[in-house]
Amino acid sequence: MSPSPSAGQPPVAARPAYTERLDLPWWLWLAGLVAAALLAVEIWMGADGVRAWLPFAVLLPLAAAGMWWLGRIRVAVVDSELRVDDARLPVRFVADVIPLDVAGRREVLGVGADPLAFVVQRPWIGGAVQVVLDDPADPTPFWVVSTRHPVELAEAVLTARDARTLARPAAGEQG
Repeated sequence: MSPSPSAGQPPVAARPAYTERLDLPWWLWLAGLVAAALLAVEIWMGADGVRAWLPFAVLLPLAAAGMWWLGRIRVAVVDSELRVDDARLPVRFVADVIPLDVAGRREVLGVGADPLAFVVQRPWIGGAVQVVLDDPADPTPFWVVSTRHPVELAEAVLTARDARTLARPAAGEQG
């Protein structure tokens, strides 16, 4: 009897229901690199030798690395989890997900904001979602996560939660 073709292969990871990278828009990249170039020119100011090229060789890559680091955050719904960078929230603890526009995000994160909330906010992204939690063991009342597509992210989280809820009773009936 021959082994099945997938017997020796590792299991395939589940495909993300939603994924997004919170990277910087092109105009912020341009502004950051122009600011770094202007600073390098200020340091250079007609000097000879190392001072002629060193500010450009150091400041421009540093600015690019800093802007890449600011835009490194990934938001995804995978394997019954909401993943925001290295934070993971199992969807079984999600009570509700509310898509927020700019005004809604400002209200949630404004003066009356809850200090226990988990927030991943990027000011260059207008939309966000508020993920209300239902976990008595966790003092965090909700998550606020920036996203360019708040409705799609909210639907993906709710769909993952509902699929998990529907799958659990079915698995219990079979066993």
